[in-house]
Amino acid sequence: MIRTLLAAAALALALPAMAQMSPVGLWRNVDDQTGETKGEIRIEADAAGGGALHGVIAKVLKDDAKANCDACTDDRKGKPVLGLEIIRGAKKAEGQDLWEGGTILDPENGKTYRLTLRPQDGGSRLQVRGYIGPFYRTQVWIREP
Repeated sequence: MIRTLLAAAALALALPAMAQMSPVGLWRNVDDQTGETKGEIRIEADAAGGGALHGVIAKVLKDDAKANCDACTDDRKGKPVLGLEIIRGAKKAEGQDLWEGGTILDPENGKTYRLTLRPQDGGSRLQVRGYIGPFYRTQVWIREP
């Protein structure tokens, strides 16, 4: 009986941690070059289904941030940065805690990069990597409660 209770308690404690091994949630974006907190990004599953993720800027924390994405060259050109969709189409890789195949937009320069997302530290951090050809840039975002 005690063994069963201990096993159930261990499972109950492990389930929230396992559920967090996903990029879905609210993240604090920390710039890899300056260490400055720039904003909060909300990542969600696309309403259309198919397992793809998208992410929008939920909060701007940088004082000198631009109000609109004037540097964007696609359908996001001139749109407000707050609420701007910056992550599109990332899907979970088979058998891995990795989401790939999508894109991420840098609203400061309007460039779009290939994307991978990898939860770390039990899901409390998210490795966000943008690629152009063989070159990449990595940021680590912090999960917000």
